[in-house]
Amino acid sequence: MELNGIVIDDSFAEAFPMKGTRLVITAHNLEWARHAAVATTGFATSVIACGCEAGIERELSPEETPDGRPGIAILIFSMSGRELAKQVEKRVGQCVLTCPTTAVYAGLFEGDAIALGKNLRFFGDGWQTSKVIGGQRYWRVPVMDGEFVAQETTWVTTQAVGGGNLLLLATDTAAALAAAEAAVAAMKQLPNIVMPFPGGVVRSGSKVGSKYPTLGASTNDAYCPSLRELAAKSELGPDIGSVMEIVIDGLTDTDVAAAMRTGLKTLIERGAASGLKRIGAGNYGGKLGPFLYHLHKLVPGMAEGRS
Repeated sequence: MELNGIVIDDSFAEAFPMKGTRLVITAHNLEWARHAAVATTGFATSVIACGCEAGIERELSPEETPDGRPGIAILIFSMSGRELAKQVEKRVGQCVLTCPTTAVYAGLFEGDAIALGKNLRFFGDGWQTSKVIGGQRYWRVPVMDGEFVAQETTWVTTQAVGGGNLLLLATDTAAALAAAEAAVAAMKQLPNIVMPFPGGVVRSGSKVGSKYPTLGASTNDAYCPSLRELAAKSELGPDIGSVMEIVIDGLTDTDVAAAMRTGLKTLIERGAASGLKRIGAGNYGGKLGPFLYHLHKLVPGMAEGRS
């Protein structure tokens, strides 16, 4: 399929089930809420080595937060509920509790409950107090700038999906980056998704396995321009000088599909004159996960692309 001069591969992105939660971080102003959110979602690009995948979902106005202050919504995903609970507690304890003026609240209210402030309250060394408001318990922990407020629990959805993706094949790095930046900017306008890599973009796409037995993943040599003439199989023609990947995690498979569709629409509208020549997707022949997002079906105007 070719649209506006860009070839859309007859391929699909393969994604897998995850557990996910949303946290709402508020602070005296948006700057401090963002400091806490950036730190909390740091080093969370891939479950391969980080334990979780996380990112900033969006900014929240005072009218949208429980305490009437500016806030940031973040999403955190992991492969198991147990690992997610561990990551939430560690990250909130080290990156939100420590950040001036912040408070933290649940952003989901259905699913399995996990601790949010339930255990962090013990930092108060016996001075902590709690209050139940609207059926929810909130902990107040004395700290040097006043008090740290944390809702006792947050909730985890088991419907989350990780690993939606688009591969952007362009003439050179500048064109690939510009395409990725435009797609990420459009996709960020959607709720319930994050793109966990730096700037939403990853240049080190991986394949399953390696020549080294201890490694579970290694460079995706079929998409490395420098290996076009060396790898056993290359997916790149002579007109492709750079490839970027966008990875999407969402609270549901519908959210991931919507994000991929928005990314495709943005990229197609920019056209081949932008330097983007092809759009592909990463998959492992259906061996990695049950969520398959077919690019041709996700193109705007086509039928739903999931299977």
